[in-house]
Amino acid sequence: MSLNRRNFLGRTAVTGAGVALAGAVGTVPAEAESSGRRKKRYSFTVMGTTDLHGNVFNWDYFTDAEFDDKAHNDVGLAKISTLVNQVRAEKGRRNTLLIDAGDTIQGTQLSYYYAKVDPITGANGPVHPMAQAMNAIGYDAAALGNHEFNYGIPTLRKFQEQCRFPILGANALDAKTMRPAFPPYVMKTVCTPHGRDVRVAVLGLTNPGIAIWDKANVQGKMVFPGLEEQAAKWVPKLRSMGADVVIVSAHSGSSGTSSYGDQLPYVENAAALVAEQVPGIDAILVGHAHTEIPEYRVTNKVTGKQVVLSEPLKWGQRLTLFDFGLVWERGGWQVESVSAKVLNSNTVAEDRRITGLLGDEHRKVVAYVNQVIGTSSAAMGASEAAYKDTPIIDFINHVQAETVRAALVGTAYASLPVLSQASCFSRTAAVPAGKVTIREVAGLYPFENTLEARVMTGAQVRAYLEFSARYYVRTVAGGPVDPAKLTNAEGIPDYNYDVVSGLSYEIDVAKAPGSRIVNLSFDGKPLVDSAEFVLAVNNYRASGGGNFPHVARAKQVWANSDEIRNTIIGWVKAKQSIDVGAFSSVDWKLTRDGVPVF
Repeated sequence: MSLNRRNFLGRTAVTGAGVALAGAVGTVPAEAESSGRRKKRYSFTVMGTTDLHGNVFNWDYFTDAEFDDKAHNDVGLAKISTLVNQVRAEKGRRNTLLIDAGDTIQGTQLSYYYAKVDPITGANGPVHPMAQAMNAIGYDAAALGNHEFNYGIPTLRKFQEQCRFPILGANALDAKTMRPAFPPYVMKTVCTPHGRDVRVAVLGLTNPGIAIWDKANVQGKMVFPGLEEQAAKWVPKLRSMGADVVIVSAHSGSSGTSSYGDQLPYVENAAALVAEQVPGIDAILVGHAHTEIPEYRVTNKVTGKQVVLSEPLKWGQRLTLFDFGLVWERGGWQVESVSAKVLNSNTVAEDRRITGLLGDEHRKVVAYVNQVIGTSSAAMGASEAAYKDTPIIDFINHVQAETVRAALVGTAYASLPVLSQASCFSRTAAVPAGKVTIREVAGLYPFENTLEARVMTGAQVRAYLEFSARYYVRTVAGGPVDPAKLTNAEGIPDYNYDVVSGLSYEIDVAKAPGSRIVNLSFDGKPLVDSAEFVLAVNNYRASGGGNFPHVARAKQVWANSDEIRNTIIGWVKAKQSIDVGAFSSVDWKLTRDGVPVF
């Protein structure tokens, strides 16, 4: 599908005209300030969400039950809508705006269903549930997230068309023209009781990692330069166009780190760098990192002024509130104060207007995910998969390796041994004994990753495993082990710890990272560094996600466009049964000085 540049330029022209008009009709307060006269002040609130990931209802489609976690968080736009209504009632609707920082249309079976099963891109296709909900709630703008590209540009463009608010991406450029492929910004007018209205610019920035993570969908079509350089280009323009307040909605965390190492010259989590380096920004709504930051202040190196950052927790668990205080000085509105906080969505009920609007869509998806597709000879659970070799991860690797072997038949690589990598994406994933449904299989693989095959040497596989083993906290031999404190060293998430099947090895957690893999063997013999293997690997890892060594530059010998989740579902449908004994074995374990931890 084309990038629809004509339509974009038309929308941009309209936006520009609107900005000019706002500037023309706005009037300066009739009463000039005199010494001793009280200054005119005005306050307004900008609400923000991020990383909604297809959550409308407070529902977990993988467990077929109301969402719950250890902290008893709630999720979904129906909850957010109630909070938004409360804020608007308190502040006055005309004194509020509502924006989002991206990752909207991927993440639940609800969003998957309307991308793949009953796609919004089909002839007379439905309106995406996220578009319906966000339109009804009254969003003013949303930034592009990297997961917006998971289903391809046509699906994203259709979603964009269905939204009654702009999808912003100042650093998402057409690869041919190098012009913005999406509106870079929107200028909103907030009415005041003091004469001239306040002009609020919202600049949208997305993640450069899209070029790696969704290479198959964007290569040759779009490029994604760094957030800092694009903010430095656009913020002065917005100020020159009359913006009194500049807010950045950035699908980029605040840590200054990158998961893709040196594969891109741009920082993945650059929000704080933007605040520090680019003058003229008042606040940044942060996304992407799935962390909760109620308020974080960064001093701009050029002006010395503080920029307020806030990141609400993912999936609609929190709503950020930026409160702005303005004063009329020197013939214009000046930002006098900015503060931020978050509201917890578990304190309110779902908005029945939203649940009623999308009740039919919800029921369709519940029926879809509860279809029985086969049986399992034994129950499998992931509660201990982060630190023990469990059948449920073996199952993912078994299907992936079998799929790759079948694909390589008749090729020059058919004789190479096939290894496979998999992660514990969800510690609550479970497959019961007996009847198995789509939702139970889909729960093993909540991401939209696809499968690839890459050729790696024994030495490269060893380095890969060593890198993965950083995930464990160094634990001295002899003492007790608390599993809750053993994993996620250096903040490494579960999805960035890989198990590799087809080998036997130990991870000595008493040793320093980089020297933990011991007794690594293949087919009962020590692994030969020069030996060649085919690694069945997901496209996120193969494209550099997690910055694992060697794999991104390894030779690709096969790739599939179907999601791994669908591959597993198709495997179960074809086999009709899961024989756990056929693939379950303990091939890796944690040790301390050679003594097993468990």
